[in-house]
Amino acid sequence: MSELVLEVENLTKWFPLKRGLTLRTKGHIKAVDDVSFEVYRGETLGLVGESGCGKSTLARSILRLVEPTSGRVKFKGSDFLGAEGRDLLAMRKRMQIVFQDPYGSLHPKMRVGKILEEPLLIGGYGDAERRRGRVKELIGLVGLKEEHLSRFPHEFSGGQRQRIVIARALATTPDLIVCDEPVSALDVSVRSQILNLLEELQERFGLTYLFISHDLSVVEHICERVAVMYLGKIVELADKKALFSNPVHPYTQALLSAAPTFGARPGRERIVLEGDIPSPANPPEGCRFHTRCRFAVDLCGTKPELRDIGGGHLVSCHLFGGGKEPE
Repeated sequence: MSELVLEVENLTKWFPLKRGLTLRTKGHIKAVDDVSFEVYRGETLGLVGESGCGKSTLARSILRLVEPTSGRVKFKGSDFLGAEGRDLLAMRKRMQIVFQDPYGSLHPKMRVGKILEEPLLIGGYGDAERRRGRVKELIGLVGLKEEHLSRFPHEFSGGQRQRIVIARALATTPDLIVCDEPVSALDVSVRSQILNLLEELQERFGLTYLFISHDLSVVEHICERVAVMYLGKIVELADKKALFSNPVHPYTQALLSAAPTFGARPGRERIVLEGDIPSPANPPEGCRFHTRCRFAVDLCGTKPELRDIGGGHLVSCHLFGGGKEPE
């Protein structure tokens, strides 16, 4: 088994709901609720689910861009959530993120050279000459030219801006990069170029990716394992081939059937979910999905555990624990 890079244990992020003149807490939005998984060195773990299911909040909680409510995050065996001061800074260098909107994540009044130098300055990387050399190296790694360093973000296309964001993420030689919908804001013609770049960089530097996307064709292309998230919880996690060929959880089945690429496969029926996603401020008791599930029974009112049904295929469902539909 490969080295563990990231261990997430029972991670929870609740946002308080404050109302009235006194702004008293009246409840919580349970954006991420008791999530656990592991990511191994050199792999790409995909995270998929409907909009609003908590994918991006989970990513930001892992990196402490928002502080989690509870749980543990271990990075290469060390407690990341408990780290402070120099220990925290040292660990942050090894964990980076590529955001969905490349323009929104770049300072509009800073030239590209300064944008790429900033993480080096924060991390105490050498003198000015060494930093200039590193910046030139970074811009070349992502397929741009040295002359681009003197330009501002608005002078680039969306694909070029995302290359700059990737270069910035590489600046501190990270082990883990969280890719939060890195190609969803790009033209279709550019997406494959960025995905190929990410794969090339992964192979060259031994990078580990947590790849968040709602595009199942992208996930199937780039990921080795896939975790499916619904209303703040992971409901299924499996090897890519197992998940796409034999989805076990009813939500995963519906999600894959809705994608044109997979809906056309022989034997795959189109599953239309009824009703709206429940509010994360008041999620259903027991299985979060049972209010929309076509197989729901009384047992689904109790919480199912995420358990291994064989070969590392994890499922959180009372009825589908054995991988077969109930009669």
